[in-house]
Amino acid sequence: MSENQPPSYPGDPSGQQPNDPPQGPEQPTPPAQQQPYPGQQQPYPGQQQPYPGQQPYGAQPPGPGQPYAGQQQWGAPPPKHPKATLVLILGILGLIVCSVLAPFAWVMGNRAVAEIDANPGVYDGRGEAQAGRILGIIGTVLLILGIVAFAFFIVLVIAGVASSDTSSDYSELSLISLFA
Repeated sequence: MSENQPPSYPGDPSGQQPNDPPQGPEQPTPPAQQQPYPGQQQPYPGQQQPYPGQQPYGAQPPGPGQPYAGQQQWGAPPPKHPKATLVLILGILGLIVCSVLAPFAWVMGNRAVAEIDANPGVYDGRGEAQAGRILGIIGTVLLILGIVAFAFFIVLVIAGVASSDTSSDYSELSLISLFA
């Protein structure tokens, strides 16, 4: 190519721009073109051959159930673990509605994740089981904190009652007097 000529565009084997007049004997000869694959159309002049496994421009995609070129055909995805969704539901309910369910989500989530990890490719749904397990851990921690706070409150009430008048008349006893 000479210095006055702009650079070629990708895909043009001759190194010329689309509207340039053909050059003289210094024009390189295009490389030998490969024969198209079975079921593949012949490319137009100046069009690059597709890479192996690549669909050429204008080629029809494969029909239903047939893999694309270069794609391996695998079987159906593995079924979801039977308890993965249950663990997720228990984790959500244990965190939001009923904290007593959270430890069950934690324990069942540990088992489900361990079974999924022990048999890769047999079960799917690890994400759901893991999310339910984590929600179960959070719900269990909140349940324990709630139990500790409730026990602390009961101890305060008992201490307040014990430190009040020794008379058996509790009509003047209120929560405000316990903390004052």
